[in-house]
Amino acid sequence: MRLPPPSAADPFRPDALRADAVPTLSDVRDAAARIAGLAHVTPVLRSRSLDALAGCALFFKAENQQRAGAFKFRGAANAVFGLDATQAARGVVTQSSGNHGAAVALACRLRGVPCTVVVPRAAPRVKREAIARNGARIVDCEVAQSARDAATARVLAETGGELVHPYNDARVIAGQGTATLELLQQVAAATAAAPALDVVLAPLSGGGLMSGTAIVAKGIDARIGTIAAEPAGAADGHDSLKSGVRVTGRAADTISDGLRAELGPLTFALLRQHCDDVLLVSDAETVAAMRLVWERLKVVIEPSGAVPLAAVLKHRERFSGRRVGIILSGGNIDLDALPGLLALAPGR
Repeated sequence: MRLPPPSAADPFRPDALRADAVPTLSDVRDAAARIAGLAHVTPVLRSRSLDALAGCALFFKAENQQRAGAFKFRGAANAVFGLDATQAARGVVTQSSGNHGAAVALACRLRGVPCTVVVPRAAPRVKREAIARNGARIVDCEVAQSARDAATARVLAETGGELVHPYNDARVIAGQGTATLELLQQVAAATAAAPALDVVLAPLSGGGLMSGTAIVAKGIDARIGTIAAEPAGAADGHDSLKSGVRVTGRAADTISDGLRAELGPLTFALLRQHCDDVLLVSDAETVAAMRLVWERLKVVIEPSGAVPLAAVLKHRERFSGRRVGIILSGGNIDLDALPGLLALAPGR
């Protein structure tokens, strides 16, 4: 469980891991070495009052405090800094509703390579501005996954750039897994428990974060439970894993704008192997959990980051008395939209 020291890898070292490979715990450890000094080692937050409310010991991995405001920088940095010189010279292309795009744009700016991001027109203003602020070119598209894929294919044909997919990419998945690698190390150091946690939860969208989370947790100790949390209005991941057939083409209906993607072929296969379950929550339950995090932990998270806590609170009996890790995936929220969001679950 020991993380490699920052000097263990040159961050510009080309990555032998192919985008379409099946990532492993070893690949996550390589990613941790590569992004050391680039990504923040984010804190693990505790709250006695939230523990009492949930009936379990909660350990929150504060990826809302990561660079670019979300866990996405981990995967983006691993992918971008793992490109060889020829790939980097062609530039990077990606698609994103916001957090991944901003993270890739930042990683590209740090490395000095051009970046183009295909962005749905409905993406939150704050996330679009973050992409532009980091120097990326934005190409607009419609919200549907088919529209995102078509626009991305056009840009790739025009530019010859290197695709860094937001989740269906082994390099990205390995980078995202470093959040759980850190979480388990931090909790183990604080508690001396074995395993460090009984279960880890992360939000589910395209599956990159949850795949990395599950690979690490099961790779370190198979006793650790791995549970995804997903909005009921975007339950394609839940339905895919329950049926054994990847569900595609649905229109998502959720306020969690970061959780509207569908599983990719790679993440679907990984989650079928490593993810124990998917729990669904309503938007009202998500907003109520977000309010609790704001009030009790005194940190800002976006709705997507509150979905795992909402799942724990909805299923208290399932987590009772356990040590539960939660990835607070991001904190990029449009404050102008906040009154409408909070109205979905008014404070008591």
